[in-house]
Amino acid sequence: MKRLPVLALLLAAACTPSDAAEDTSFSATARALDGDTVATDFRLLGVDAFERHQMCERAGACWECGKAAQDLAARTLRGGDAQIRLSSRSSYGRPVAMVSINGRDLGEVMISAGLAIPQPQYLRSDAARASRYAAAFSEAQRRHAGALAGNWLEPARWRRGERLSCER
Repeated sequence: MKRLPVLALLLAAACTPSDAAEDTSFSATARALDGDTVATDFRLLGVDAFERHQMCERAGACWECGKAAQDLAARTLRGGDAQIRLSSRSSYGRPVAMVSINGRDLGEVMISAGLAIPQPQYLRSDAARASRYAAAFSEAQRRHAGALAGNWLEPARWRRGERLSCER
């Protein structure tokens, strides 16, 4: 899952008065959850997860790999406070960030589960993360984890309208 709803309140709570001068600003489409709570979406840096409605094929049948990706991201985010580090990039009009929960890199969690693929072209300035993501993907392939147990399309191809035969 590439999109993460994040409450502005979470960002504000992470700042202490001593680091107020270092606040990071960004432009993004936001929505009001109530009168004093605003949310926006972030995309994960270096990760392309299966889209929410995307199907994959396993044992000759379609299954909801995109929904599985969304569910895993949601469960992981419920596991603790999210540490969000903004990138200077944006993608599809949304800010890009690295997210960790209790020290676990959400992108790496998604890749390890076979529910996302690494995007090393966006990690050229972070060789260590690119290496971890590549290793996680290789291990997920070896284990036939998640979508890697069968046939799947890269999420970018699915977004362009390509579909597996089981989806038609």
